[in-house]
Amino acid sequence: MDTTIARAVPADLEALAVLFDAYRQFYGQPPDPARARDWLRARLRFGESVVFVARHGDAAVGFAQLYPMYSSVRTARTWILNDLFVAQSARRLGIATALLEASEAFARADGAAAISLETHRDNGPARAAYRAAGWQEDDTQWYSRSLD
Repeated sequence: MDTTIARAVPADLEALAVLFDAYRQFYGQPPDPARARDWLRARLRFGESVVFVARHGDAAVGFAQLYPMYSSVRTARTWILNDLFVAQSARRLGIATALLEASEAFARADGAAAISLETHRDNGPARAAYRAAGWQEDDTQWYSRSLD
């Protein structure tokens, strides 16, 4: 079976919502398919993110979601690859790499100065996949404060 990567369209919403809900659960959130669907619908409707969907055969098996950002220092647009997920049943088929490549190609075509992502330090499989795809880890110190 071939794997295809395409920019998501409204017809992809239901399949993406299932994957997005599984992604949120991976990060410790309770199952909430309606919330996942509503979040994606709003991002796509208002052009607040770009989503790529991976299909293996006819099944949606992964996605990548990018959000626009801007660098004041570089006076340029950048993109953050905020979400990347591949269903357990489709891992080790090169789908994450294909999603990374599609995301990078999109950012280049958009004229962006950079694309970045973050993952937990303890997410060894993801970190290995990013390094294998040519992404560089850095020691930048990020600070965050939860507001909820």
